Amino acid sequence: MGDQTASKPGLGRLALLAALVLAIVHQYLFYGKMPGASYPIFVTLFYAFMLYFAKERLRKQTWFSYLWMASIFLLSLTYMLYGNLFFFALNFVVIPVLILLHMTYMLSYRKPAWSGFALIGAALEHLFPQSLRNWSTALKLLRRGKDGMANERKQVLMRVLIGLLISVPLLLIVISLLSTADGVFSQLLAALPGVFDNISLGDWVFRGLWVLLLTLFLFGFVWGFVQSKSYIRSPLVSEFDAMGQKLEAAEAGEDGIGLDDPVIITTVLTAINAVYMLFVSVQFSYLFGAWDGILPENSTYADYARSGFLELILVTSINFAILLLSLLAVRKAGGILKRVIQLLLYILVLCSMVMLYSAFSRLTLYEEAYGSTYIRFLVHAFMIFLGLLLVLAAVRISREPFPLLKCYIVLGLLSYVLMNYIGMDHIIAKQNIHRYEASGTLDAGYLAGLSADVVPELIEFSKKEKGILDKALRSRLAESNQTQRSWPSFNLAHYREQRALEDYFAGEVMQK
Repeated sequence: MGDQTASKPGLGRLALLAALVLAIVHQYLFYGKMPGASYPIFVTLFYAFMLYFAKERLRKQTWFSYLWMASIFLLSLTYMLYGNLFFFALNFVVIPVLILLHMTYMLSYRKPAWSGFALIGAALEHLFPQSLRNWSTALKLLRRGKDGMANERKQVLMRVLIGLLISVPLLLIVISLLSTADGVFSQLLAALPGVFDNISLGDWVFRGLWVLLLTLFLFGFVWGFVQSKSYIRSPLVSEFDAMGQKLEAAEAGEDGIGLDDPVIITTVLTAINAVYMLFVSVQFSYLFGAWDGILPENSTYADYARSGFLELILVTSINFAILLLSLLAVRKAGGILKRVIQLLLYILVLCSMVMLYSAFSRLTLYEEAYGSTYIRFLVHAFMIFLGLLLVLAAVRISREPFPLLKCYIVLGLLSYVLMNYIGMDHIIAKQNIHRYEASGTLDAGYLAGLSADVVPELIEFSKKEKGILDKALRSRLAESNQTQRSWPSFNLAHYREQRALEDYFAGEVMQK
């Protein structure tokens, strides 16, 4: 790739200045604040920054690229809309990874496929070597260019701007030290508008480092796409490329991955299916009888629900791995052997679905006995997701051109976005309330500890049940009043929670 820094010094300096502004905005939005409305705002600004300065590298977009971008923005909006702490923490990792992969797909000189392992290698290349080598480029751009700074006025203006950038943090540090050392000087500053109130030396030093490092990272990241240097021979990148080539060769029916010999797979599937069919025949007496009181001897509903649940999930996951490996052998087989493998794979899928249903029903029974929780809800969701993966794999058994990997990627992305928006806390709250109405048993502490998303529902339930959750709700109101949120941390769920709690207990005070 050519050296575009020399040919585009103006664009480079503008990109560096934009990176500085974006870094300042970032520390303002996030320093000492909980993410809220700030998250989708910054994601939008970051995309505008990247797509403006690297627009010449933008490849022709596919439908999945637009779906990808929409998913990222929907996930970023959850920080403003919902209060679930599980996804709050998980999205801190998921969203940056999705953004990195999406930027690499859109802008990388290598033009990796969105469904290939090469995309991961290219993303790591742009995150580290491509970005880090451009930190020195940022320093070069601050120097006088051969043709861009010939005008004396431009030189003076650039020097003034650099001087101001250096002076501002120095002034903050010096003023902080002087106001601490001399009480009269501190009183003099106090007479001025509250610009210098609560100045902390350590705080501003940390803010300055935050802005400096983020500026270098943002500039290095975008300029790594604008001015790319080939790292095709990088061991880490080559490793992912090689992995992708092996999988593609296997899908094409070429030699590449062991253990996919048709005869070996047929033998394994025959043996394992024999055991599974025996297991499934035993399970049928319980699967459709447990709900009517037909249980194994000396077994209670709780025992039945708890026993073997984890093992069934693990076995189903193992079956899924065997299924994927066996699919590689289908193209190598021919004639009767191919049909035999396909039949055995359908049997494996059917047995796996029965096991999955058994585990699902056991967990449902367990929830009826002990209530719904985050973990139990997520396990339910995982089983449904695994079932959909098995269905797609079943389609692939007889339809060799079926793009299984692409379907898995699309399903995984959509499923994750759906889980963020499905209202997990609402479902858990409703299930526990229904359990209380049916059995009179309630874990009030767990119910009251759900996220801010369900507080309006909890208030209605507490009203209906003569204040059963009022004590916990008062504690939540006290905590909410103690938490001060600036506008970057605005969260709709927390706003609704505080308003609902204030209205509920205000009405109670008026009645008294």
